[in-house]
Amino acid sequence: MDGLQGSQIEALRQLQSILGPHDTEFVVSVLESVSWDVQKATDLLFDNEAPKVIAPTQAVPMEQLELDDNAGSSPTIRHSHRGQGNPRSTWSFLWSLLTVPLHLVSGVLRFVFSVLRIPIPSLPFMATNSYHSHRPTSPDSRSITQRWVQQLEEETGACSSKRSTVNAVTTGFEAGPSTTRRHTYPPAASDDNQKILPDFFDGSYEEVLDICQREGRIACVVLVSAEHDDDADFKRSTLTDATFVKILLDNDFIVWGGDIRDKAAWDASQKLQATTYPFVAFLALQPRRHGAPSGATPVVTILSRHQGRAAATASVLIDHLNTQLLPRVTPFLVRFKSVLQDRDRDRRIREEQDRAFRETARRDREAIEMRVRQEKEEEERVRKHAEDVKRKQEDSARQKHQAGIRMEWRKFMRNRLLLPEARGLRLAVKLPGNGRVVRSFPPSATLTALYAFADSQLIPSTSRPEDDPSQAPEGVVDDISQLDSYIQSRTAGHTWWGFTLASAYPRREFRWKANASLTETGLRDGEQIVMELIPGRGSANGQISDDEYESESD
Repeated sequence: MDGLQGSQIEALRQLQSILGPHDTEFVVSVLESVSWDVQKATDLLFDNEAPKVIAPTQAVPMEQLELDDNAGSSPTIRHSHRGQGNPRSTWSFLWSLLTVPLHLVSGVLRFVFSVLRIPIPSLPFMATNSYHSHRPTSPDSRSITQRWVQQLEEETGACSSKRSTVNAVTTGFEAGPSTTRRHTYPPAASDDNQKILPDFFDGSYEEVLDICQREGRIACVVLVSAEHDDDADFKRSTLTDATFVKILLDNDFIVWGGDIRDKAAWDASQKLQATTYPFVAFLALQPRRHGAPSGATPVVTILSRHQGRAAATASVLIDHLNTQLLPRVTPFLVRFKSVLQDRDRDRRIREEQDRAFRETARRDREAIEMRVRQEKEEEERVRKHAEDVKRKQEDSARQKHQAGIRMEWRKFMRNRLLLPEARGLRLAVKLPGNGRVVRSFPPSATLTALYAFADSQLIPSTSRPEDDPSQAPEGVVDDISQLDSYIQSRTAGHTWWGFTLASAYPRREFRWKANASLTETGLRDGEQIVMELIPGRGSANGQISDDEYESESD
């Protein structure tokens, strides 16, 4: 009421004083539809006179609908909110107040009849309402529709065909009350008297139009008014007619309905211009008319409207569907669905092609990545092999170089450092293999002199003594003491020699020490000494060792 002017507020108060308790928004909408004329609004509500012109000023969302001129129903529209029937007057409101106690009895009887699966009889006090305003609205149109279908089942003793097909063998005792019973369509022999209701869609009216637009289905919109005298008869005879329900199911109708006391149904009635109840309308997607260019997008069209009890009987609706509506709209809908199927098939083909392309691309990518990985692994293997070969070559060259230097040392020691034989300690040295040499050393001789003599025996026999070098390969070495100093500065001792000396039996090892005399070492005259090569450092029997020198035998 915030946006109303003074005259509009006064008209609202006058109409409310006539109607009694009423929903303010509904009264305002009625007054707006008759340009705030209280007299016309009163006539409109009580069906005393139908106004000739209605120009509603309230902005009601209207879908893109067309009225099919070939629908077979009269295009003349009578605007009435509560439907046609016996004229009502102010005394009906007083009567509704006096029948309040009867509503309590009505509620109890409804509960008992619903439990016993007995259709609720149409008694005057059970259909009486204390006021004519909208029922409390819920923001969820789905719950409103479900509640209306539940009430419809209770009033008719029928069951929705949607729930009837869930379980074909469930009995009434097993299933419980009407809202949870399961049946099959057509009913089984054990339940031949069971009535079936259409499969009502529990979404909004706008969703019904959207489904018609997208899926090419025919919509059946059922609007009723509980205050209408023919309401109960329409529900029990038309909505539960087996032939009518079967036509709706076989042709995949989307059925939606409601009581205009609910806002969703009231809005739908305004959009469909319903004036008399019960009201049944059929809508479907049809080509545009009135000079629309070829190829224009089809629009949801009102195919036919059936208003009033006489026009909404089961026989009339069945005859209309079989002889007029279905033959007229089915060819176009079949073509439309065929186009949808072709589009869906093309979409699936494209998706399969895209999926196959992605799979092929994935396999190609994996193959390329595998080849790249194999090439890298091969390159890495070749690189490591080359490094190994190079390292081995370098090690071999280094070993050859070191072996050459060691051979030069042996030759140098044979030429310059070997002590001449003298009476003293006579020692026999068993060389690797079967070679054996005997040598006498003076008592003052050191362990280095013995090692130098044994080392000189590893010089190949092909090397002539006169070709031996007179200078040390490295450093300045002129005698045994300088050789001790050189060896101590370069290695850990016996590793430089590449062998060790030990007595035969009992075995005693004579490891090299600098400046150690033979007598201090414990060597005795006539001692048998065995030359033991350090693994990887020498050879025997004239074979080339790791140091690539040879040994000679006696």
